[in-house]
Amino acid sequence: MSAPVGIDPWLLERLVCPATRTPLRYDAAAGELISDAAGLAYPVRDGVPVMLIEEARRLSGETL
Repeated sequence: MSAPVGIDPWLLERLVCPATRTPLRYDAAAGELISDAAGLAYPVRDGVPVMLIEEARRLSGETL
């Protein structure tokens, strides 16, 4: 899996959703880390993932 510029590949492989502890996928177009299990999108600001549940955006149509 290749990481986008600005996110370290080593880090991306190890990040998990703080709500579900499941792996995340990176959406380069939106600049977000997506938790399919939780239905949340965590922002990436200046190449730094913001892994706070209160900062996450709920994906449309998803419920926790």
